[in-house]
Amino acid sequence: MTTNDQQLINAILAGDSQSFSTLVDRYKDLVFTLALRMVKHREEAEEVSQDTFIKAFRSLNKFKGDSKFSTWIYRIAYNTCLDRLKKHKREQNIIAIDEYTEHQVKTLDNALDALEKAERKQAIQNCLALLPSDDSALLTLFYFEELSLEEIAKIVGLTANNVKVKLYRSRKKLTSILKERLEPEIIEHYER
Repeated sequence: MTTNDQQLINAILAGDSQSFSTLVDRYKDLVFTLALRMVKHREEAEEVSQDTFIKAFRSLNKFKGDSKFSTWIYRIAYNTCLDRLKKHKREQNIIAIDEYTEHQVKTLDNALDALEKAERKQAIQNCLALLPSDDSALLTLFYFEELSLEEIAKIVGLTANNVKVKLYRSRKKLTSILKERLEPEIIEHYER
């Protein structure tokens, strides 16, 4: 087989490209099987096989015949697979890092938003505590418990319109307390 391979190689180097097809036919299964086992995907293995034979053709003049041609082509296929795997590993790492970073940033943003909301809520709760009890109760029922005007009216024994008027007055009182006690940027947020 080695002598036969060497004769084909000599013919290829002399310009007979048809002899290269014979070499490809002889070793394509060996190369493809190795590639498939290494890269694990059929399409990738096919690409690696093509790349292997292109590299072999281009460097055929470097084949000295110290080893069998099958060993030489096997080595080219192996190195081509390693290159492909390294390339994909770099791409996967880049993607993984980007996705991880994006996820971390979103998580951090969400955590900061939640903290900011919690701080605002606490600041409002602190200011609510400074209001007279009935004002504080109305605001709490309407904004924190999210009850309707009718539900609040039943609870406090007033008409819905009276509750609406009292809520308006309670909000005005709360706004003045907020303006006294909180930083301007928090006030701006609630005045929008």
